[in-house]
Amino acid sequence: MNEANLPMQTAPLSDTLAEWLADEAALFARQREHQQPPSGGVVAAAQAKELSGLQQLKRMIAGEAPAPPIAYTMDFWLIRVAEGEAVFQGRPLFKHYNPLGGVHGGWFATVLDSALGCAVHSTMQVGERYTTLELKLNLVRGLQEGQPQRVRAIGRVRHRGRQMASAEADLVGPDGKLYAHASTTCLVFSGVRP
Repeated sequence: MNEANLPMQTAPLSDTLAEWLADEAALFARQREHQQPPSGGVVAAAQAKELSGLQQLKRMIAGEAPAPPIAYTMDFWLIRVAEGEAVFQGRPLFKHYNPLGGVHGGWFATVLDSALGCAVHSTMQVGERYTTLELKLNLVRGLQEGQPQRVRAIGRVRHRGRQMASAEADLVGPDGKLYAHASTTCLVFSGVRP
């Protein structure tokens, strides 16, 4: 079948998926360029004391800081970040299946929790930290290995106060189809980890 015979609606989907895959490939190239460990790592406490949350996350995307180990375990990556927003891209795989033959709800929750948490993290000033107080998840439809090939969790801060932040996130496919949505409430406090 040539391109002229393809239905009109597949072009935007394939363009979006191609863009998503290119974003992922560029991230992996930056990680290799900076020789990040293949199993991930954590930000050193000394760096955490000197950088805002947004600066920490931007360093990760630039390949200058390692992705956390959970990214390799669960196959999802921080792709974009701005103040109050974070986008993760995930790849549903067979190793994420539950006994019923679909991607486990814990995978949905972990990807969404990461987008929510990093959206809040992007608002942290030097010396501020946060922890999750509440996570609420709504599964809308199931995921199978490779269907869709990738999903994105898009997190946005709804409120950021001195002691509390709230955020919401959607898990969508490249066609815009909603798979799940979630919200969080986080406690904000001063102090850098030891």
